[in-house]
Amino acid sequence: MSETPVEHELSVQPSSQPESGRGLQPPPLFQLPLTTQEPSVPRQPAQFQLDVQLSNLEHQHQAKPVWINHRRLLFLLFGFSLCCAILGLVYYMHYNRQHSNIQTGKATPCLSSACQWASAHLSISPDPFTQPCDYFLSTCGSDILSPDNVGRQMGPGIPGHPQNHKEKAVWTERRESNDRPGSTAVQKAKRFYHSCLDTKSMDTAGAEPFLALIHKLGGWAVSGQWNRTDFNSTLSLLMRDYATFPFFNLYVGKDPNEIARGTTKRYIQIDQPDLLIPIEWNSKTLKSEAKTQTLRPFLASCESYLALLGAPPGSSMIHVGTFTSLSSELAAAAAPLHYRQSKGQLYQRMTIRELQNRAPAIDWLGCLQAAFHPLPLVEDDLVLLHNSPYIVRMSLIIGKWLNRHELSNSGPVHTYMVLYLLHTLMPALGSRFSETAKNLSVALGNNEGVSRHRQSLLYFEMTPVSWCVKSRGPLHQVADRWKHCVLETERGFDLVLSHLVSKRTAHSEAEEIIQNIFSSFKSKLHELKWTDQKSLRFVMKKVQSLIPRLWTTKEISSEAELDLLFSKVTVGTNSFFSNYVQLLSLWQKRRIKLLTEKAEAADILSLTPFLLGDELLFPMGMFIPPLFHPTYPRAMNYGVMGFLIAKDILHLVLPDIYSQSEMVQAVGECVWAHYLTVTDKAGRGGALCLSAAQQQEVWVQYSALQIALQAYHQSLKNHPSDTSISGLSHTRLFLTSFSQVHCVSDPYSEVMPLEPSFLITAICAKSDLCPTSLQCPNTTQLHSLQTC
Repeated sequence: MSETPVEHELSVQPSSQPESGRGLQPPPLFQLPLTTQEPSVPRQPAQFQLDVQLSNLEHQHQAKPVWINHRRLLFLLFGFSLCCAILGLVYYMHYNRQHSNIQTGKATPCLSSACQWASAHLSISPDPFTQPCDYFLSTCGSDILSPDNVGRQMGPGIPGHPQNHKEKAVWTERRESNDRPGSTAVQKAKRFYHSCLDTKSMDTAGAEPFLALIHKLGGWAVSGQWNRTDFNSTLSLLMRDYATFPFFNLYVGKDPNEIARGTTKRYIQIDQPDLLIPIEWNSKTLKSEAKTQTLRPFLASCESYLALLGAPPGSSMIHVGTFTSLSSELAAAAAPLHYRQSKGQLYQRMTIRELQNRAPAIDWLGCLQAAFHPLPLVEDDLVLLHNSPYIVRMSLIIGKWLNRHELSNSGPVHTYMVLYLLHTLMPALGSRFSETAKNLSVALGNNEGVSRHRQSLLYFEMTPVSWCVKSRGPLHQVADRWKHCVLETERGFDLVLSHLVSKRTAHSEAEEIIQNIFSSFKSKLHELKWTDQKSLRFVMKKVQSLIPRLWTTKEISSEAELDLLFSKVTVGTNSFFSNYVQLLSLWQKRRIKLLTEKAEAADILSLTPFLLGDELLFPMGMFIPPLFHPTYPRAMNYGVMGFLIAKDILHLVLPDIYSQSEMVQAVGECVWAHYLTVTDKAGRGGALCLSAAQQQEVWVQYSALQIALQAYHQSLKNHPSDTSISGLSHTRLFLTSFSQVHCVSDPYSEVMPLEPSFLITAICAKSDLCPTSLQCPNTTQLHSLQTC
């Protein structure tokens, strides 16, 4: 449970130094030296000798006429004028060429490592200007763009930020052994990340690492070898060493009832667990139920897991049956959040002693002491419950199953804990386990989209393009894996990543794009037609008081501190399973740290801006590859990060804009009319009216694109130069980069009725904005569409 930090400090100022390759700086040739010298300044010996020689010559030729001296002066003046003319011509030609390059789209190619990656990425991604018909016409969440439907495969895209990363091989592979000696914590994070990518070793190991862990825990009844370990002892061990909570969830957070009073104390909070069995809430009976149609695939997945773990075929159904029965009973006691809120079941305060009396099957003090070791917890310490009826019912269920003599030999409660541990460690096991989990998810109708991932420099620095892109076929699998590995690395090594991000973020470039986008946003407000002056004054007062800035922190640990902190962590290169077990231990230590710290550390790895008082804060995690890089052409940075910043500003500052301006509805309907016309849905009776929320989101994203494009064009006026990649013109590179931001990764995708890349079609209806015409055969030509 995360809390918004109340205190942070920022001491970042834009650099006063000219940006490399961005401004036209006068060459040294134009800095002409002064030719006169004050008499009071002593002359150097060499100069004195020269003056004496000149004086003797003048004495020998006193009879020369005065016009000789005048001619000499004329020659000097003529030479100086000629020099100035040449320099002026050079400057004019340079400026004219530069200005011509801006108009024609020609620019100096960017050859940095980041730009080489970007060029390789764009080369395998659909080009919106050469493939407009099938690229723009999907809606968010649809499968129109799948390879089966259009005969081509979308590139991995840049997930839209709660978003996320990066084919001819253009990089040489970077090997760990070639790295310069540095921070051991950083090296451990890299090794962890690389071991996560090594899926071949994981598949080779199969179930053996997990079976060895079961043996360490005393075996289990499924294999016929179980030493009847004590229930609470096993539960404490799972909580302490493996961050596994089979019967209840455990986290740390504040009491919202105390926040208003300025209290910063955090409490151990106990909630219902993440349930493995699929259930549905019955609003009539007010109970959770497991449906028959969902139980079948769940049972099949349980059988598959037991088979992968070497369970004898004849006995597996008995264990699957008892596991399902126990899971169903626990699930029936759970309730959704909205119901618990309505019943006032959140943040119920009680001591550990009171909790023990209500739910005696669990040794609460022993389990909590294990989970928060070495903190000295006692029975009088307070905890917060979020579903007291579930906790009481869970204790009764556990007690009943522990005392069922007919099942004492099968150990169903212990088996339940082992299978729950399997669920925790699933990311560290081979592809057969993940495929089983995926098959269950598909059978249950869960279409998992791309979530708003955090970023790190690890992928960008350590994964060669040649490894990622061998062919289009495995590209998505590889992309999914490295995203998963980045997230797992962040879970355990967040402090290391924060250090890297803080060290390598281009602060001045990030500040510049934030300020430019915000300035363009303010100019956009003046174009709106407001429903009343009161709304206008309210919004303008709010905007004028805002201070947009990069969110950083001075609390980043040094490399020496990080090395000490991770000194007891051993990360190997061959076994991701053992590395993952250590990650769970690190995750548990983070929970302990949250309970003892008074102030919450700034989450600078976040990709989500937020308002805090009169500050509009953008975390540093937004400004790292692949979304942003200081060596990218500005067209690319503004097309991706500029759009995302603008969209976030609009969401944060104008949440009720639909009711404040009629233009929102007008623009939303205009863009939607473009979509219906181009897709030919209007002529086939397929027109649908958009809801107010959909119209507002269309306006937000269309306006964000306009704001970003305006800010980019203004930056070109202020610094009339920009590099490019793949030979693309400035505006085309801007729009092509924008097209990589997929709506499936946007938290607002549910109310966005079309793919954001279609907005290029709408904005290009004004032909002078786009480098080429966007036309699809058999549809209305774009020049006949109005400008929104």
